[in-house]
Amino acid sequence: MADGREVTVPDVREVMDGTALLRWGRACLEGLETRRQEINALNVFPIPDADTGTNLLATLRAAVAAAEVAVFAAGTQAGGAPAHTVAAAMAHGATVGARGNSGIIISQVLRGIADAVRDGPLTADTLRVALTRASALVRAALSVPIEGTILTVLDRASRCASDCMDVTLAGVALAAADGAVKALGDTPSQLGVLRDAGVVDAGARGLVVLLDSLVAVTLGEVPARPEYARRVPDAVRPAYDDDRSAYDDDDRPVAEPRYEVMYLLADTDASRVAALQTRLGKLGDSVAVVGDGGRWWSVHVHCADAGAAVEAGIAAGTLSRLRIESFTLAAYHESGPGHGADAPIRVRGRGHNGLAGADVLVSCRGKNVGADIHVAHPAGADARDQRSAEPDADQVDAAEAVVAATSGSGPALPGSGDVVAGALAVPGAAATSAAAADRGIIAVAAGEGAATLFEDAGAVVLGGEEPVTAQTLLAAIRRMPNREVLVLPNGALPAHELVAVGVAARDAHRDVLLLPSASVVQGLAALAVHDRERIAVDDAFAMSEAAATTRWGSLRAATQRALTMVGTCAPGDGLGLVGHDVVVIDRDVRAAGPMLLDRMLAVGGELVTLLMGATAPDGLGTELAAHIAQGFPGVEVIVYSGGQRVDLVQIGVE
Repeated sequence: MADGREVTVPDVREVMDGTALLRWGRACLEGLETRRQEINALNVFPIPDADTGTNLLATLRAAVAAAEVAVFAAGTQAGGAPAHTVAAAMAHGATVGARGNSGIIISQVLRGIADAVRDGPLTADTLRVALTRASALVRAALSVPIEGTILTVLDRASRCASDCMDVTLAGVALAAADGAVKALGDTPSQLGVLRDAGVVDAGARGLVVLLDSLVAVTLGEVPARPEYARRVPDAVRPAYDDDRSAYDDDDRPVAEPRYEVMYLLADTDASRVAALQTRLGKLGDSVAVVGDGGRWWSVHVHCADAGAAVEAGIAAGTLSRLRIESFTLAAYHESGPGHGADAPIRVRGRGHNGLAGADVLVSCRGKNVGADIHVAHPAGADARDQRSAEPDADQVDAAEAVVAATSGSGPALPGSGDVVAGALAVPGAAATSAAAADRGIIAVAAGEGAATLFEDAGAVVLGGEEPVTAQTLLAAIRRMPNREVLVLPNGALPAHELVAVGVAARDAHRDVLLLPSASVVQGLAALAVHDRERIAVDDAFAMSEAAATTRWGSLRAATQRALTMVGTCAPGDGLGLVGHDVVVIDRDVRAAGPMLLDRMLAVGGELVTLLMGATAPDGLGTELAAHIAQGFPGVEVIVYSGGQRVDLVQIGVE
């Protein structure tokens, strides 16, 4: 330089750009996946359940998916994705995809990083700023901060980072992580419910995983941490004890929370958000209202009156992605009826800030509760007329939406797994009829015959000679006129690209569900059970189950010499694959086909679909069908002309 000073290029461990931040996000996912069950078992505060680790993992998945989109979009730019672009995407993804109180708080850690790297990469100095900012954001988001939780541990991590004299990013990250571990060990002495259960705070344990992942990415070493003690159920006392306020401002006992309510808020401002936080603080506890730094806010509260919590959100802005989970419904499943789980949740939606287009998830934790959704009409309105007309402004203003979470009666309720009750109609409209679902399907298919099969079943086909990319799939989804879009990727793209496309395609006017079809035959199996009269999530579940229970394989001709899991193949050899793994090699392509079928049908099957490729030898389909008929009596065979160019035959076994 002109002043004679020597310029050094910072080591990658001292500076993190957008791509490095994405690597950190992926490391966080791996760490949370490994520790998820441990974190789930620790949770006793504020509600004894087993989903904190799962909620954190879901939140980080949303964050990383958004970061994938940001990096993908910036891939053609010189220098790649800036740190702020990726960090802001992660903060936004975590905010709109937050699950549970812990997920909302973690979103603010990511927002703190995004705010700190506005003008450059993540360094030792900006990490100090980021943690300090995150600590302030979290305290501001909580109506009643509780010490001995993730809040306290984040504070300690921030202080340790600020006090660290190391000039490297790795050194500051390690100081923050070590400080968090020390604070985590102290949480039982600060919070009685943790002390009585003999556990550390679950959310704080998740924060330590994130900080340790940052150390792993910057230092190249994973810090050794103990596996913290699991919860002992008999030692857990009621969650709402003397560590929490049992009375409101008027010295009246606060009703025990029965619902966890979460939703997104837009079209609002700081003063209305502050008023919402105050109102929710009077309705319940575990209140957190956080923003992504842009137009979106995520809201969380535990309360006895879920309807009032939703009404407060309607008054504050435009509400969407409403999620209601019932604690008492879980008690119903454990203890039987009689716990008040059948009380309706009444929501009055008024004006343009109502529940227009909001999605509603009503469930109890880990249970299928058979929840229903109803929409009441304004006085004097004829429901039959409403079904054929959009509501006008007056009708919207007068509408009352009623979400009735019913526990059911008589025989035992269905098995485990959350149930999505459906999409709440625009206030004032008739209860949504599944038959009127505005739903379309996109299927990726290479080969003229395969494309025709999907088109005949009502799908829009994306394919052709050129491989389908994430960009072309995203563009196709955006061209769809439907509000609900189901996507059958059929193995065209890797999972991380599909997640990125799904995040980018979803907006206030479109719901996108990507189904796990890894092959064309799995996509056909899924489409065979498609039922437009079901609500979207039920339809997607049935289709996903059909795809998942279809074993698939393919017969190919080797194009080069290669080493496989069953030996070395030469050009021209017949290769039989189950999924993506080679399980059969034979010099004769025709001989490899029956051997592959024997492997796939050895564990059973009722229906075999053979999708013949464009270069399949003449008569091969007939030979394979005859082999099945002879060796596996009773198994039905369907042979289609697919026209695909890589697989001589694609095989599906249901």
